[in-house]
Amino acid sequence: MEEITLQVQRDEQSGLLVASWDDPDGSGGITTQGQDLRDLQQQITEAVSVHFAEGAGPRRIRIHFVSDPILAQA
Repeated sequence: MEEITLQVQRDEQSGLLVASWDDPDGSGGITTQGQDLRDLQQQITEAVSVHFAEGAGPRRIRIHFVSDPILAQA
């Protein structure tokens, strides 16, 4: 596997960053969270290493921040 992309959103209740990825073969996926970007990166790396068998994991992990822009008007 060359690459996977995790979707990242901030949980409004807890304030944590939550990253998730659905396995395309339907066998679950990965969901993890972190206090900040540095913590989230560590949690993602650990979760990916646990999810995939040794040597079967992706070469790259992409994180995509999902956000809705807010425009303030005077």
